[in-house]
Amino acid sequence: MATWRILMTDRAWPDTTLEQQVLAPYDAEIVEPAATDEATLAAAATDVDAIATNWAKVTPVVIQAAKNCRVISRLGIGVDNIAIPAATARGIPVTNCPDYCIPEVADHTLGLILALARRIGYLHQETKQGRYSLKEVQGMRRLSTQTLGLFGLGRTGREVAVRAQAFGLHVIAHTASGSDHGTGCPMVSFEQLLSESDFLSLHAPLTPATRQRFSRDEFRQMRPGACLINTSRGGLIDEAALHQALLANQLAGAALDVFDPEPPDLSQPLFCDPRVIVTPHAAFVSVESLHDLRTRVMQQVVMVLTGQRPPNVLNPQIYDESSKSTP
Repeated sequence: MATWRILMTDRAWPDTTLEQQVLAPYDAEIVEPAATDEATLAAAATDVDAIATNWAKVTPVVIQAAKNCRVISRLGIGVDNIAIPAATARGIPVTNCPDYCIPEVADHTLGLILALARRIGYLHQETKQGRYSLKEVQGMRRLSTQTLGLFGLGRTGREVAVRAQAFGLHVIAHTASGSDHGTGCPMVSFEQLLSESDFLSLHAPLTPATRQRFSRDEFRQMRPGACLINTSRGGLIDEAALHQALLANQLAGAALDVFDPEPPDLSQPLFCDPRVIVTPHAAFVSVESLHDLRTRVMQQVVMVLTGQRPPNVLNPQIYDESSKSTP
């Protein structure tokens, strides 16, 4: 039996070759469960030394079952699928990779903005189905006359701002802190963000405070004809309310790369609306980003298992408490 056993709950790539290359110098093996439900993960976690998770939920039940676990690493940026308080109570560090796919998500976001602005998705489908007409392009406006609002101005939001400004868009932003993070981007109130944005792009983490932050009342406050873009977390949006806003023509369109739940039920009317562009949580993907993510996560696991402190610890207080108790 291997010295180390690492539970990989799920993955968005076909194999674990890269992960095994990082682990090759060590007596370690990767364990993959048959399913990602809580009971299956809890059973698989009973004798593992580390957990690496992509999208599967690492709940308090799973963490409690993982008696020997010494680190939980998120194969991604957001950590809303990990019960961090439960891990902290056990003294288990939780890590992530906060910057591995910033260029990819920013590029994808801008691509969605351009597709909405130029109605590329709709016109593509119409033309492919034999309807060759300029009827539906009436009313399109020059980008330099329009405003992009950013909800959140972290690493990705800042990269989107740079790209959007290069295309002539006026960019404004709203953050909880009110900080422009040195970008010079005009910071506005949440109400101004809603009322002044022609395109509103979401770049905030999913927390209890931001869950379904965009619902019926917010859509009613948005500029008539505005479009919503989400490459962050599906739970930021009340999808039923978004559908109603589109039906009422309060919004002109939406572009969604993330959903709640995932994968979504694509038969739902929202995703069948021709004004809605849908991509399968693909914004993070590139050869380079996945190589970076997969190797860095395994390196973080190795660091903890060899007694080192890894970067990007989401609950650093466990190390602070440990140092205080050391004589």
